[in-house]
Amino acid sequence: MDGKRLPLDRAFTTADGSQYPANWLRLSTLQEKEAIGIKEVPDEVTPSYDQEFYWGPNNPKDHNQLVELWTNKTKQIAGTLLNPYDWYVVRNAETGIEIPLEVLDYRTNVRLQSNNREVMIKATKNTDELHSVIRQDFNGLFPWPAGPFEKVIEDQNDSVTTGDTIQFDGVTGSSVFTESTASGLFNASTLFSSQAEDTIIFDSGTTNSGASDVTFFTTSQSGQDTITLG
Repeated sequence: MDGKRLPLDRAFTTADGSQYPANWLRLSTLQEKEAIGIKEVPDEVTPSYDQEFYWGPNNPKDHNQLVELWTNKTKQIAGTLLNPYDWYVVRNAETGIEIPLEVLDYRTNVRLQSNNREVMIKATKNTDELHSVIRQDFNGLFPWPAGPFEKVIEDQNDSVTTGDTIQFDGVTGSSVFTESTASGLFNASTLFSSQAEDTIIFDSGTTNSGASDVTFFTTSQSGQDTITLG
């Protein structure tokens, strides 16, 4: 009104001396407001922006400082992932006990992914590029690995740990579905345990807990063989 903003829930006085209570703006109609010279205008909308990368809309933070910041953050994440398995390295140094291969592979992969991420961060030319790289999680190129003992084969309903064993033609595989289309002998003796009832459903029938030396997955069978775990 008269070029001034009127805050809600506050009493005001017009140029002719008329006084209005604090709740008048909320209770009055648009026509009543316009009758005394009040115009409603929409609030200005401030464009959203990522405060970790920008001081404001179209106002990026210093690119070099951000590169240093996110490089250090990447190193910290890598250190956090490596830390739970450092004791294997200490034990090896003090006692000579070998570090499990899974741990060695995991630690190597963590360092590799960390280095790859740092290279991608440092390759950005401006804050916009860096923002895109970080927020799009490096375009999915360098995912952090799962823990060395967390490898799980999953379908939509069930999961099987890699400790279960299947044999095809006498060749042992470390994961259940690795050669699920191969023909030959299926050895279920190590797959089924007393911990829970597991079931394998085949084209020609079902085999329950405790089964072994079951010949399925043959090329002569029609349809698809599946494993269902209860």
